[in-house]
Amino acid sequence: DLLARKDQSVAVVLPALNEAATVGQIVQTIRDELLGTLVDELVVLDSGSTDDTAAVAAAHGARVVALDSVFPGLPSLRGKGEAMWRALAATDADLVVFIDADLRSFTASYVTGLLGPLLTDPDVHLVKAVYERPLVDGDSVVAAGGGRVTELVARPLLNLYWPELAGVIQPLAGEYAARRTLLERLPFPVGYGVEFAMLVDTAELLGVDAIAQVDLGVRIHRHHDERKLGLMAAQILQTALRRLDPQLHASRAAGQAVAQFDRVGHHFVGTWHAVVDVERPPLSTAPVDQWV
Repeated sequence: DLLARKDQSVAVVLPALNEAATVGQIVQTIRDELLGTLVDELVVLDSGSTDDTAAVAAAHGARVVALDSVFPGLPSLRGKGEAMWRALAATDADLVVFIDADLRSFTASYVTGLLGPLLTDPDVHLVKAVYERPLVDGDSVVAAGGGRVTELVARPLLNLYWPELAGVIQPLAGEYAARRTLLERLPFPVGYGVEFAMLVDTAELLGVDAIAQVDLGVRIHRHHDERKLGLMAAQILQTALRRLDPQLHASRAAGQAVAQFDRVGHHFVGTWHAVVDVERPPLSTAPVDQWV
């Protein structure tokens, strides 16, 4: 029984940007089934949504934290990692569970499953979700069609350069839990490189035995188009390069951008998209007193 083993505070954090359609059900489920027992705090970190994400989350029982309200003296950047880093600073819980706010398959077992290894094994510091990832588009379902960036970018990188992590089934899973003592030692890429960095950096700090995996069944969420996935891939590649060869990364980081193309009439027109390549420092070493 996890509740009987609970001797540390637990926060569930949902980084959210324009997720009004799904965030309410996730928050409601956690509030009804877990809040006040296994979960002590439920935080939605709103990254400047232009829809009703903040209002919906608050109405269903979450503590909504605006991105800019955490470290108001530090100009904010856009990105999932930025939201997670500031959310970590907005709670003092011993164990933090991160859940993506666009899930359509969420159940309370996502939270209990991720917490299990942390509450039962003191040597585990990071727990990653494992699940099937079908690609659902209306009535169309492609089994194992999700996780495209994982299969095309993250998994090849891990197999080539971090083979000790080749057994991590969903390295970019958006659902995971970790001890604060670990999270405060990690840098946070502000964009989509955050999951890759957390996995690699944890293995470097504590070894692969500090990482556990839990099967959560099936994950269904809002999928991105290939252009968005291309930008995600570029951010992950930059995150990996920073760790593989810091000098080479530094020489190529300035002005980093990705060209993507559209047909206009009889021609193709390119558009350059900047690749965000900033990492926030570990909270344990960050000059937080300068940003309040």
